[in-house]
Amino acid sequence: MSLRNKKVLITAGPTWVPIDSVRVISNIATGRTGILLAREAARQGARVTLILGPYAEYNLKKSIRLIHFRFFNELKDILKREIKNNKYDVVIHSAAVSDYKPKTCYMRKVKSNLKQWRLELVPTPKIIDLIKKIDRSVFLVGFKFEPAVKREILVGKAKSLLSRAKLDLVVANTVDKDRYRAYIVNQNKIVGPLKNKDALVEQLIDLIGERL
Repeated sequence: MSLRNKKVLITAGPTWVPIDSVRVISNIATGRTGILLAREAARQGARVTLILGPYAEYNLKKSIRLIHFRFFNELKDILKREIKNNKYDVVIHSAAVSDYKPKTCYMRKVKSNLKQWRLELVPTPKIIDLIKKIDRSVFLVGFKFEPAVKREILVGKAKSLLSRAKLDLVVANTVDKDRYRAYIVNQNKIVGPLKNKDALVEQLIDLIGERL
């Protein structure tokens, strides 16, 4: 089967958590994978909604519904609202979500003349764990990134995420010495290595179409 007329929700890009009124903690994600996924899903006829983090460079078809976010709480609230209010067939959660946030967020700008400023970080909730609790029927794809690790470790971590969040597929990816590798993992099969994002996107969208 294909994705024609299927409703697909994709998250992409980096996620901010605030330190004070002007400073944030972020990550180096670009959102490119999610943007490529949105383009390919739309090309195959899916009705695509893309929830995109603070990333400026994108070129999307007008048929792709675009929702912007910047902060962790915005992403969590938008994602929960979209899944509750719209019957999506597929959710692909590729956004690079912040794992930690400052225990204290200052409502004003902290002065820049401090000799030292210590931040205590606490874990953020795992957004991907919420999705199947809202809609058990959705086909859910997660991402697991671990830099510079061997295949066995990467796939093992992907299978742990697969089980914990009740996912249908996990993309396990890594970068080692500027070399990209990705695997598409479920409980019974491993596809890969896929050596660039274009190959990953094509294979992943095809696999989702086959499973629906």
